[in-house]
Amino acid sequence: MAKHNLVIRNGTIIDGTGRQRFLGDLAIDDGVITAIGEISEKGITELDATGLLVTPGWVDIHTHYDGQVSWDPYLTPSSWQGVTTAVMGNCGVGFAPVAPDRHDWLIEVMEGIEDIPGTALHEGITWDWESFPEYLDSIDSTPHAIDFAAQIGHAAVRGYVMGDRGADHAERATPDEIAQMGAIAADAIRAGALGFTTSRTVAHKSADGRHTPSLTASREELVGIARAIGATGKGVLEIVADLFDLDAEFALIREMAEVSGRPISVSLLQRPEFAPDEYRKILGLIASANDDGLRITGQVAARPVGLIMSLEGRVNPLLPSPTYQSIMNLNHVDRVAALDDPSTRSTIISEVEATGGDMNGLASTMFALSDPIRYDQSLDERLDIAGAYDTLMSDNGNGRIYVPVMNFVEGNLKATREMIAHPNTVPGLGDAGAHCTMICDASFPTWMLQYWGRDVASSEKFEIEWLVKQQAHDTAHAVGLDDRGSLQEGKRADINLIDFEMLSVGVPEMLHDLPANGKRLVQRAAGYRSTIVAGTVVMNDGVPTGELPGRLIRGAQSSPQD
Repeated sequence: MAKHNLVIRNGTIIDGTGRQRFLGDLAIDDGVITAIGEISEKGITELDATGLLVTPGWVDIHTHYDGQVSWDPYLTPSSWQGVTTAVMGNCGVGFAPVAPDRHDWLIEVMEGIEDIPGTALHEGITWDWESFPEYLDSIDSTPHAIDFAAQIGHAAVRGYVMGDRGADHAERATPDEIAQMGAIAADAIRAGALGFTTSRTVAHKSADGRHTPSLTASREELVGIARAIGATGKGVLEIVADLFDLDAEFALIREMAEVSGRPISVSLLQRPEFAPDEYRKILGLIASANDDGLRITGQVAARPVGLIMSLEGRVNPLLPSPTYQSIMNLNHVDRVAALDDPSTRSTIISEVEATGGDMNGLASTMFALSDPIRYDQSLDERLDIAGAYDTLMSDNGNGRIYVPVMNFVEGNLKATREMIAHPNTVPGLGDAGAHCTMICDASFPTWMLQYWGRDVASSEKFEIEWLVKQQAHDTAHAVGLDDRGSLQEGKRADINLIDFEMLSVGVPEMLHDLPANGKRLVQRAAGYRSTIVAGTVVMNDGVPTGELPGRLIRGAQSSPQD
């Protein structure tokens, strides 16, 4: 008689703790791992993992599925990328709390900051909530393929308490309003929000062009909210910030950590508007804070963060041309037909060149995205405008151009590697579910293992055991989800079976599958033979099985070993 629900046999187990791989079996019962090693008992279901890596499922702590969770049970593309837990509500944006007359306002904030079509959000979101606890109840009411956790965003809290004043950067929250915001954030944490997030970057703008509501929030407001969250003894804080005034801004971050006693993560990128080594200064400040007993972590990217330009996307290098502007609103087929004319090509190239054509610097570093895809191009592979035109027109007008914006200041991936390797950072910033027409970074987890563990030059490789630990155990621990992220007895059975030599990410493709026929860029992945959530196979070779064992995670989860 079978003893176990599921047995995975003969796999190369990389358990997420950092220890060396080993050959063995793994048994699962009632959604948790019950045995590892040589297992003689049969399973009701058995999977042969011969020649495959058996790893924990990836824990992606920086996604924006706050709206998509209402209509997509598979939370794609994350579930295609081996992600078994997605944490949303980052960058200070989300959809609760919300007054009944403020739905449009929150959609405009999300549409502008995260490039999610407003029409899709209007059609897809149910709005059967007002408070954040009610939002959690709503998204917890339908099954999903993978687990997900929510954080409460500063923009929504500010708009709920301050109304239109919350987006007016000449206004300051009163002491009573700060107390209200703190109480709402604390109640959300008690109800199961994983954390509180805020944005202090000028890059984040609402659809109406105004900067994100939290950009100019006062020290008193941020510290007051952090103190209220600290009183719960739960939750994490997440901050996206420009850090233009590095000393003052980081002093504020430190103060929030001190008054709350809670872990804080800070976005960290090498940015073109700073000196190339500015990220090192930030890493030094993070290290010093941790030496002083604070828990501050940098969230870093697996590769340069860049734009994907295409004829179907929002931006492409032909936009400065008046001739292109005259045909850009044609449907895709007719536009490609018009662009295929040699005289049109010559005219558009000349017009773009006459304007300088750099699109605020974006067109100065353009690369063709080939198949198989590469993100480690050298500067001598850059496209000029003629090459960009021909790349866009390739594949029947479906060609893609990649423009690395962050982590590419020096024209290589050295800064990216240094940030990944730092002891006070974890992988993040993939923004899955957002930036639907210009950025396609939800594939970070796959690419990190594929490139840094296999494809990069030998001298630059990381140990696969370390990479697995980074984006499973360490990301989970960073947000308090210690019940997952490693393959240990008693822990949640979230698992990937990976054909490592076949592991790859595909070329970005534009789908029109959002509500209201909204479009989004996605990448598929190869090499994931099976993805398992709570002991149930949810994906086989990138195809959903139809099983939906995923659930809303309410708050931090302790390790079964504790």
